[in-house]
Amino acid sequence: MSARYLTTTLPYVNADPHIGFALEVVQADVLARIWRARGEDVFFSMGTDEHGQKIYEAAQKAGEGPQVYSDRYAEEFKKLKDALDLSNDAFIRTTSPGHREAAQEMWKRCFENQDIEKRTFTGMYCVGCESFKTEKETADGHCVIHTNLPLQEISEENYFFKFKKYEKRLLDYLSRPDVVIPEWRREEAIAFVQGGLEDFSVSREKARLPWGIPVPGDDTQVMYVWFDALTGYISTLGWPSDAERKFQKFWADGVTLQVAGKDQVRFQSLMWQAMLMSAGIKTTDRVFYHGFINSGRQKMSKSLGNVISPYDLVAKYGTDATRYILLRHVSPVEDSDLTLEAIHDHYTAHLTNGLGNLVARVMQMATTHLQGPVEMTKETQSDVSVTAYIERFEFNRAMDSIWERVGHDDALIAIKRPFAGIKSGEESVRNEALLLIKKLVRELNAIAIDLEPFMPSTSAQIKEAVLTHKKPENLFPRL
Repeated sequence: MSARYLTTTLPYVNADPHIGFALEVVQADVLARIWRARGEDVFFSMGTDEHGQKIYEAAQKAGEGPQVYSDRYAEEFKKLKDALDLSNDAFIRTTSPGHREAAQEMWKRCFENQDIEKRTFTGMYCVGCESFKTEKETADGHCVIHTNLPLQEISEENYFFKFKKYEKRLLDYLSRPDVVIPEWRREEAIAFVQGGLEDFSVSREKARLPWGIPVPGDDTQVMYVWFDALTGYISTLGWPSDAERKFQKFWADGVTLQVAGKDQVRFQSLMWQAMLMSAGIKTTDRVFYHGFINSGRQKMSKSLGNVISPYDLVAKYGTDATRYILLRHVSPVEDSDLTLEAIHDHYTAHLTNGLGNLVARVMQMATTHLQGPVEMTKETQSDVSVTAYIERFEFNRAMDSIWERVGHDDALIAIKRPFAGIKSGEESVRNEALLLIKKLVRELNAIAIDLEPFMPSTSAQIKEAVLTHKKPENLFPRL
C-alpha cells in the first residue's frame, strides 16, 4: 500500500473563510477520497496560519489579544470540515506547541547550514502579503496583488535566508515536468528563478512585531510569518520528533502533494523548497495551483458587497450542492466567475431538474413495477474516465462526464418511455420496459459510485435507495 501526503495552504485567520479557500479544500478532499478508495494510505492535512503583522493588527483592531483572536477565527476554519464534509486527518495551528518546536528546529537546521545570517535592511513591505517586495512586484507604490494597501518602507535589522544560493538547485528541481501543475505555473516559477533571486528576510524585530515564534538564540527577533507557516506542512506530521513515524511514512517515503492558489508559486515552489533543501529534507513531489473565483467579473470584496460565503451556500443549498458548484462550475486552474444568480441557476438546472429528477423518476418506476432490489451486473459499470480526469486535476471535466451520463439516461427515458411501455397490453413491450427500468436502476448505482468523491452524501443516498428498493426523499428540493 502506497502512502500519500496531501495538504492545503494554511490561511490567515484575519477573516472568515471565503469561497476561494472552500474551492481549495474541496479539491483536496476529492483527491484524498479517490486515493483512499483505491486502497492507498492517505494523510490529508489542513490548518491555519496565526502569526504575523496582519493577525496582530487585526486583533488590535478587534480589541482582543492575538491568541484569543486566533482561537476564535481558527474555529471558523475548523467548521469547514463538517460544513463541506471534508475528510482531512489533521488540522495544524501554527500557535500550537508542537508547531513552535518544529519551526525552531527548521530555523536551527538552516542556520547550521549557514543559510541564515543577520543584516540591516531597508525595503518596501506589503502587509497583505506579509513580505518585502522587489521593484518588479510593485506598481504605483503598491503591491501588484494588494493594490488597496500602500507599501510600508521598513528599515530594521533582520535575519535573512540565502535564497540566491539555491538558484541552480531550484532550477534542477523545477526541471521535472510534473513538479508543478498546471505547466504554465512551472514555467512561471522557472522564469522567477531565472530573473534572479534575492535573499529574503526570515525575521522581524520583536519590538515592532511581538506576535510570532521567537528566533532561537535571539530574543530580540521573531520569525517571519512565512518561514514559520510553511513549516506547518511537516509539523502536522509530528516532525521533528516523529514519535508516530508519520513524517517518515508520508513525507520522507511517501508521495507528497500540496494544493495552493495561483498567487502562491513563489512561496510554495521556491521559498519552501529552498528551506527544505537547506534543512536536508525531501522536497515536495508536486504542487497543484488553482485559479481565483471572482464575482460579477470583479474581485470579491466586502466594500463591493459581492463576497460569497461557503457557509451561506451550505445553509441555502446544502453541502453536496455547494461541493458540486465548486467542482463543476469553477475551472480547476483558470480564474472563474461566480454570482449568486448563476449558482442558483446551476442548482435548479443540474441538481433539481437534472440528477435529483432522474433519481426520483427511476426509483418511482422501480418501486412501482419491480418486486424487489435490482441485482447489479457487470453490464453497467462506472465511468473510468472520471478517475482519469481527477488524476489530471480536471475536476470539472470529471463532473461533466457524470452529468453526460445523467443526460443520456434522461434521454433514454424520454425516447423509450418505459413508464408507458410497462402498461402495454403486449407482453413483449412490458418485458422490454421492465428490462429498461432495471438497466436504469443499475445506471443510478454506477452514477452514485462515480459521484462518491465529489458528493459523498448524495452518492450514499442513491446507493441506499437502489439497495433497499426505496424512492429517496427529494435530493435537491426546488428553491
